[in-house]
Amino acid sequence: MIDVTDETFQTAILEESMNRPVIVDLWAPWCGPCKTLGPMIEKVVDETDGKILLAKINVDENPQASAAFRVQSIPAVYALVQGQIADGFMGAQPEETIREFVQRFMPTEEANAVDALLEAGDEESLAQILEADPGHAEAITKLAALWVDSGRTDDALQLLSRIPENDETRRIAALARTGANEHAASEARLAELLPTVKADDAARQEFVDLLEVLGPEHPNTAGWRKKLTTQLF
Repeated sequence: MIDVTDETFQTAILEESMNRPVIVDLWAPWCGPCKTLGPMIEKVVDETDGKILLAKINVDENPQASAAFRVQSIPAVYALVQGQIADGFMGAQPEETIREFVQRFMPTEEANAVDALLEAGDEESLAQILEADPGHAEAITKLAALWVDSGRTDDALQLLSRIPENDETRRIAALARTGANEHAASEARLAELLPTVKADDAARQEFVDLLEVLGPEHPNTAGWRKKLTTQLF
C-alpha cells in the first residue's frame, strides 16, 4: 500500500498501472464509511502478495489527484489497468464484495507467462510476447534496446513506431539514430552542430538526439537545451 499525492500521482498510479493493476482508494479523515472500507480493502489487496497495488489518496490534501477521477462522493474505489480505469465502485461494501472486485484484476496464467518471458528478457522471449500481442509496450521497448545494442537500428526504430513515445523510447530511438551511448555522447559534437540547427533539419534532429543520449542527469544537459532554444528563437 502507498499513499499517493498530487506530485506522485503520475508515477505511482498511471505509470505503475502499466506494470500491474492498481486499486485506488479515495478517502478523507472525516469520512465515516472510509474508516470502515479502508482496513478491509487493505487486507484484501495485501492477500494478492504484491500482484496488485493499493494506492490511497486523501482527497482533502490532494485535490488534483482526486479531480482526475471526477469524484462525486467518497469513499470511491477504482481499478486502473494499463493507464485506464477498468472499473470502480462508491460507498462502503462488505468484505466479500471487495474481494470479488479485487480478484477480477488478478493476473491470469497467461499474464504470469508473459511476466516470465519479460523477466528472461532475451530476443526469443520478447519475440514470443509480440507474436501474441504486437503492441505490448514493455516487450517492444526491451526488444528495441537489444536491437540497438546489436546494430539493428533501423529495425529498432520501426519497432518503436508501434507505441507512443515516452522518456525511455525517446532515449532508445536517439541511441539508434546517433549510434552513440551514454558515455560517448560528445559535447564537442553538440558545439559543432549548434550553429547549424536552425537551418538544417538533420543537424537539429542529431542535436536533440544527442541531448537525449546525454540524459537529464548530466550536469550540462540543461545548458545545452537553453543554447538550442536561443539558437532557434
